[in-house]
Amino acid sequence: MKRFFTLTFTLAIMFLVTACGNVAQKPVVNTETPEQTTTESSAQTTTEPAAQDTKETSKDTPTKKNLIVYFSRTGDNYEVGNIEKGNTKIVADIIAENVDADVFEIKPETAYPAEYKECTKVAKSEKENNSRPKFVGQIENFANYETIYLGTPVWWGDLPMVVYTFLESYDFNGKKIIPFCTSANDHFVLKESIEKAAKGATVLEGLGIRGKRCQENPDSVKTDVTDWLKKVNG
Repeated sequence: MKRFFTLTFTLAIMFLVTACGNVAQKPVVNTETPEQTTTESSAQTTTEPAAQDTKETSKDTPTKKNLIVYFSRTGDNYEVGNIEKGNTKIVADIIAENVDADVFEIKPETAYPAEYKECTKVAKSEKENNSRPKFVGQIENFANYETIYLGTPVWWGDLPMVVYTFLESYDFNGKKIIPFCTSANDHFVLKESIEKAAKGATVLEGLGIRGKRCQENPDSVKTDVTDWLKKVNG
C-alpha cells in the first residue's frame, strides 16, 4: 500500500512538472505579438508606395525643349506699306518649320497704332521714358525650356520696350537665347541689349533680316534662315 501511494505521488509530480514545462514554452512559440505584426505590416505598406512615387516622379519629369518667342507688328510698316503678316512673324514661322519648338507671341496689352508715324511716336516716347508696357498671357513651365529663339523688330535702334518687359519677366539663368531681328537693314542684331535684359542667359550669334525682304522676297529670307539655323545648331 505504501509502495502504491509512493508510485501514485511520483506520477502526480511528473504530470505537474510536464504541465508546467508546457506552459513555460508556450510564449516562445507565439513570438509575433499584435503590436509587432502591425508595425511590420505598416512598414511594408509604407515601402511600396515610396518606390512607386519615385518612379512616377522620374517618369513625369518634362523633357527640356525649344521655345520660339517673338514680337511682330502688322499695319502700316516702313518701306512696304500696309501688311497683314508682320516681318518678324514671317521669320518666326520659318524657324518653326525647321525646329521642334513651342511658340509664344508677345502681344502688348495696349496695341501699338496701326499707322506707321503714330507708332514711331509711341515707340519713341516709351524708349525715352524707359517704359515697360504689359503684354498678354504667360508661358507655362518656362523653366523647362533650354533654348529660346527670340524674334523682334528694331525700333529707334533698340528693342521695343514691350520686349524688355518680357525679358525681365522670366528667369533666363542658364538658358540659351538665339536672337533674330528685322529692321531697315540686314545683319542688325541687338545682342548686347538682350544680354543685359536677360540676365544669366547665353546669347548666341543672331540673324538680322531686312523687313522689306520678308514681304517682297520671302524665298530669299527662307534660304537665309535655314542656313543660319544649320550654323547655330551645327
